[in-house]
Amino acid sequence: MTLIAAILVFNLIVFVHEAGHFAAARLGGIKVVEFALGMGPKIIGKKFGETVYSLRAFPIGGFCLMLGEDEENNEPGAFNNSPIISKISSVISGPVFNIILTILIYSLVIAPVAAPIVGQVTKGMPAETSGIKAGEMIVGINDVKINEWKEMKPEIAKHEGEQITVTVEKNGVQREVMLTPVKNPGTDDIVIGITQKVGISGFSIKEGINTTFAVSKMMLSFLGQLVVGKADANEVSGPISILVYINEAAKAGFIKVLYLTALISLNLGIINLLPLPALDGGRLLFLFIELIRRKPLPAEKEGMVHFVGLIALMALSIFLMYRDIIRFNLMDIFR
Repeated sequence: MTLIAAILVFNLIVFVHEAGHFAAARLGGIKVVEFALGMGPKIIGKKFGETVYSLRAFPIGGFCLMLGEDEENNEPGAFNNSPIISKISSVISGPVFNIILTILIYSLVIAPVAAPIVGQVTKGMPAETSGIKAGEMIVGINDVKINEWKEMKPEIAKHEGEQITVTVEKNGVQREVMLTPVKNPGTDDIVIGITQKVGISGFSIKEGINTTFAVSKMMLSFLGQLVVGKADANEVSGPISILVYINEAAKAGFIKVLYLTALISLNLGIINLLPLPALDGGRLLFLFIELIRRKPLPAEKEGMVHFVGLIALMALSIFLMYRDIIRFNLMDIFR
């Protein structure tokens, strides 16, 4: 399930990003040679109109290949021959689509579910040691019937240090477990170690924009501190770290995966806008120089700069993967 969640999250974010490039390119009259999901050898591909739509072997990326993107090309619809506004919009739309996806996810109003359904089980607490699972419904405590979540707390509070019988139900099947409530050292509440399930109860674009703005501000602040050496470089996550985070989110449920998707999507959008070679921000920098000079720089030279930047990004990714392997002791798997 973790692998499936990771593939879905990565591919959704990449698809949205590349769809942004594709939509803006086509609206600007730029020819898209291939729109691919995944990297590596092509598994399937079909040409519709002037574009090949393909699925590739490794679900770790994707691309939107525009005609004349990194080379001189005199054909109609080539990127290098298109109006400057069309080129800028086709480059910037990838990150913008990622930011829009983040806003849409953060616009979902998340609220607790009234029914006594377990959202999460705290590790090491009585509920976990007794075998209660997330998704099960608490329908009874001793001889008291439970209909709503709010009815549980006062009932549990009556039995500190006493063994109780908790009846749980899932898919119409009930079972009983025995456990002893304990005092929460942080709040002095009597608890068994479960949290309430939450669900989507509404939609608010205003809330989505405000949350996206606040999270973006924190990300940009961290990047600024990282550049001047005031932030801990160990906090930079690599691909394996992201997989670990998705794994933890998948255990907590769909809402956690959804929120992590928003965070990764926003991160991809912001990072891609940085004015670095091989990133969309680097391409935008060249386009703004073209706008000022009133003529483009040689496509081959720009392509070479982006190629060097790509090599540097690949080296950074390999370094981050190596550090993640050390951080999570993954080498122990092979011992």
